[in-house]
Amino acid sequence: MNINNILDVKTPAEDVESYLPDAERIINGQPKQRVWNLMSSKDERFHSGIWDSQAGHWKISYTEDEYCHILEGESIIHDDEGTHKKVKAGDHFLIPAGFKGSWEVPSYCKKIYVIYE
Repeated sequence: MNINNILDVKTPAEDVESYLPDAERIINGQPKQRVWNLMSSKDERFHSGIWDSQAGHWKISYTEDEYCHILEGESIIHDDEGTHKKVKAGDHFLIPAGFKGSWEVPSYCKKIYVIYE
């Protein structure tokens, strides 16, 4: 394998997917989201890319571990026990598999994600 294979990743302009969470998961707003999956492993268990969302609040349930680095804006992550954590540009954190709660975006949020399923 040569260096060209190592450096060959998609650019953010390629393969953008736009969507809304399923209607039954939306708590409020119309959180239009986009994801640019820049890399996936051959076994489809490891992924990395960029995600963003417009304002809204929706239920989440993680089956994967996800590392996040907030690039712009902020989010509030709520757990099912009623506590929450506010994250903003520059913050990085891990959401473990099995986490249940909700994700709230007050106005806009953009992050880098690294997922292991």
